[in-house]
Amino acid sequence: MGTWGAGNFDSDTAADHLAEWVDRLVGEVAGAMGGDPVELEPDEYWGVAVPCNLELLVMLGERGWVGVTLPAAGVIRGWQETFMAVWERSIDGLGPKPAYKTERRAVLNATFERLAALAEEAAAG
Repeated sequence: MGTWGAGNFDSDTAADHLAEWVDRLVGEVAGAMGGDPVELEPDEYWGVAVPCNLELLVMLGERGWVGVTLPAAGVIRGWQETFMAVWERSIDGLGPKPAYKTERRAVLNATFERLAALAEEAAAG
């Protein structure tokens, strides 16, 4: 087991632990994206949890810790296309205020884009 610093994530064991957690977040998103699209609607569990998982992945990716391996940018953009298509066709049924709808759309797209950009940076080395 290697340790390279005094930080909480500065060891092989910590990196392994973090990798398992990242794999869980990614696996949940992938499962939701491959499941019933109704479950991705904005008032359903995965319609809320997927963006939360993505935001957590962004935060972890920004830290640059060993053990954080993100999906390919193309996969993330495919998720974005799937998720946003469901969001667009179902959001009006919830009667949101126009300002909320505009702001929420921007936040969702920005979250996917931030994660895809981190994945591209990681792939570029």
